Amino acid sequence: MALTVQSLNDSFVKEVKGLSLWSELDGDVVVELEELWSRHGVVVFRRQALSEDEILAFGRRFGELEAVVRQDWTAAGRPEVVRISNMRNEAGERIGGLGSNELAWHSDQSYMTDPATGAMLYMVEMPHTGGNTYWANLQLAYDALPHAMKTRLEGVCAIFSYAKRQAAYQEEKPLAESIVQQTPDVVHPIVNVHPRTGAKSLYLDPSTTSGIVGMSDREGQQLLDELTAHATQPEFVYRHDWQIGDLIMWDNGLVLHRRDPFDMAQNRLLKRTTVRLSPERHILPRAV
Repeated sequence: MALTVQSLNDSFVKEVKGLSLWSELDGDVVVELEELWSRHGVVVFRRQALSEDEILAFGRRFGELEAVVRQDWTAAGRPEVVRISNMRNEAGERIGGLGSNELAWHSDQSYMTDPATGAMLYMVEMPHTGGNTYWANLQLAYDALPHAMKTRLEGVCAIFSYAKRQAAYQEEKPLAESIVQQTPDVVHPIVNVHPRTGAKSLYLDPSTTSGIVGMSDREGQQLLDELTAHATQPEFVYRHDWQIGDLIMWDNGLVLHRRDPFDMAQNRLLKRTTVRLSPERHILPRAV
């Protein structure tokens, strides 16, 4: 079966039309979707109606699902489903996490030794305005770097700190000791090679990276700021205007993402699943 695929806003992002993700998919369809995901980094499906079990079943077609370290954000009985929400239950308790205001540019799980890089996000309830999400393609950004900068980045590694990321979250409690122990600082190369195409890609996370190995704090931060400013230029960025029923899957080894602020008086609820992608098809950053 040949998929119906189109580029969104003339960007690197691909939309797949005509699939019902709650139904059984042929093996050749899954292979085509794997290839799209591998090469383009972000794939969009609209007009989906998915239960949490159906989201999990779809995610399992691409790899092992990850139970994230923040179990206080997950759905009851489903540790692989993270609820991203500003909503509260009848007792006034939050039903998820990351629901407050803006989220800066970041890459999921970059603070892990062996990050699971596949992510799927499903829109359930959304505000009338705001809360748009943006993805920046780090392979396109690397390609556009001056030759001198590419040479400078060879063998360079960055330090990734969950403590730094968590400190920027609004309305969050101090980290539990169990989470602190699971998330020590890690070191990843700042450039990776795609296993299918051989193309090089940056690996950045300005919300989490605390420095560059072998550089002073000032020099390391200057380099990180320069790379982030370069990678998030409009020509490398796609903005998604959400609709209820959208499911988006992206590759955290290939793209950054961020979110606009929104009216906190309006409800917003998305459900996210994290997938361990194949090292034969995707960049899998690993700590050194």
